[in-house]
Amino acid sequence: MGYRNIVKDDDPMKTLHKKCRPVTEFNQKLWDLLDDMADTMYQAEGVGLAGPQVGYLRRVFVIDVGEGLIEFINPEILETSGEQDGNEGCLSFPGEYGMVIRPNYVKMRAQDREGNWFEVEGEELFARAMCHENDHLDGIVFKERAYRMLEEDEY
Repeated sequence: MGYRNIVKDDDPMKTLHKKCRPVTEFNQKLWDLLDDMADTMYQAEGVGLAGPQVGYLRRVFVIDVGEGLIEFINPEILETSGEQDGNEGCLSFPGEYGMVIRPNYVKMRAQDREGNWFEVEGEELFARAMCHENDHLDGIVFKERAYRMLEEDEY
């Protein structure tokens, strides 16, 4: 068990705005990272955490929207449909929330910690989380997708 520091937007290296490279080695170093990312996400009371948020510029994220932890390595969005409009926040932007339109349904393909490919489908919060975390891997933060940032009394 280990906790990682969560990179904030004021990071001088602009880590959150960099595109991540694919994961090519599935080994103990990756497994330790995934375990640390899950521990860090739970400690911070988040529902997702991406590699760049802990300073790791590889295509990896973890999500738990209350149905158990899922680890995504080298994820690809295969299909989306519908639309949902709701408020969104991010562990890298504490206390900031914005209104973001996302697909209501997402089908994603990714690898697990052993390198095996799997597909997962999700709706509502799970779909939102998959899109949000996948954006992190392309250097896109939710504030760039928000059509309106919320004031403190609105969330």
